[in-house]
Amino acid sequence: MRSGTLIFVVMVCNAALLAAPPVTIVPQVQHEAMAGDFAGATRDLQAYRSTQGVTPEYINALSWVGRGELSKNQTAAAEANAAEVRKLCEAELKHRQLDADRFLPTALGASIEVEAQALGMENRRDEAVMFLRDELKRWQATSIAMRIQKNVNLLTLEGKPAPVLDISEGVGSVKPQPLSAHLGHPVLVFLWAHWCPDCKAEVDVVHQLMSAYGPRGLVVVAPTQRYGYVKGGEDAAPAVETKYIGEVFSTFYAGLGKVEAPLSAENFRKFGVSTTPTVVLVDGQGIVRLYNPGALSYEALASKIEPLLAHK
Repeated sequence: MRSGTLIFVVMVCNAALLAAPPVTIVPQVQHEAMAGDFAGATRDLQAYRSTQGVTPEYINALSWVGRGELSKNQTAAAEANAAEVRKLCEAELKHRQLDADRFLPTALGASIEVEAQALGMENRRDEAVMFLRDELKRWQATSIAMRIQKNVNLLTLEGKPAPVLDISEGVGSVKPQPLSAHLGHPVLVFLWAHWCPDCKAEVDVVHQLMSAYGPRGLVVVAPTQRYGYVKGGEDAAPAVETKYIGEVFSTFYAGLGKVEAPLSAENFRKFGVSTTPTVVLVDGQGIVRLYNPGALSYEALASKIEPLLAHK
């Protein structure tokens, strides 16, 4: 191979490497931590830190150790991890804004979540709620506010009146109504996002529930919100995104039937929707009986709906 050709090949390879998305340590540590391999996670974290130092990526990966410890009911270890992650985040925030980095919001949000959930598991529920509400005040204007609200709701929302829906806008052909318009009927509030594959997969479950329980009075309401972009992550003005959401709704959510679909970021804030879908079951008196960030099976939801319709 001639030297000119060799130089060209090297340049092309280097350009390809520069263009490739960086591989981060986060997925590996996440996998190890959630599998309970804390020694492996610690080993990988130490190796990364010895060469790269304490970066936002490192802090994010470290936060997965606390989440793994919490999943194994190791609350003391999880709280210690949350404190360490919080300390490292605070050091980073002395010279950058929280949402100016892609790793820091996830790390800080995880540390707050782990701390609160550990307190709850230790029967320190009131302390956990106070802690979360203080954190919500501090981080209200950032991307982690909904995650904090989600954790407040997990501890407090069931047994309380459902948040009032903003019904000023909607998608689809049915005009949104306040939840109070459905008093006397249980309401399944299915909060979804236009980009969310898990939401689309959950449509079949909700359709089955409506087929089984709609004739007995179950109502489904499907709030969503704008995210500022459309397919492919392309930035979009509100009017453009609203049109796109309507198209997604009519294509992928037709199985819901003719349901109300309020369009409002305020609803997502109140319900703490940092996880999509989020499923909330409200009884005929407007009281929340189930608050679940994430998808649920037909059987799990039916077991909660059936008692609310036992007299019908």
